[in-house]
Amino acid sequence: MTWKQQAQRMHKEAQTFYFAFKHPCVHWYAKLVAACIAGYLLSPIQLIPSFIPVIGVLDDLLVLFLGIKLLQRIIPPEILTECRAQANVAEMRRKDEVRSTATLISVLAALERLMLHPEGGPDES
Repeated sequence: MTWKQQAQRMHKEAQTFYFAFKHPCVHWYAKLVAACIAGYLLSPIQLIPSFIPVIGVLDDLLVLFLGIKLLQRIIPPEILTECRAQANVAEMRRKDEVRSTATLISVLAALERLMLHPEGGPDES
């Protein structure tokens, strides 16, 4: 698996746990674990500071890995399946929005060109 595929997989898992965090059937202690993991990773105060070359990043990865494994065990499988489906739908919607934005920019650029140069090219004197 390439780095890009792993990053996409991690992004999808993060979205899955986000949807699980918002799901009403998830127990409070699973939500607490998810909040603690996010809080530790985003907090400037850590057990081993991130600026220490290797160990600082490894403790963050260890907390992330163990947190994901713990969440996968305490969140019911049917809820995780539902949240993964929601993450897939959100990813497809995001890709469609990116395509829509690119199309809109292309159309606006073409219209701008037509308005500034109605003959089809720049004026040549």
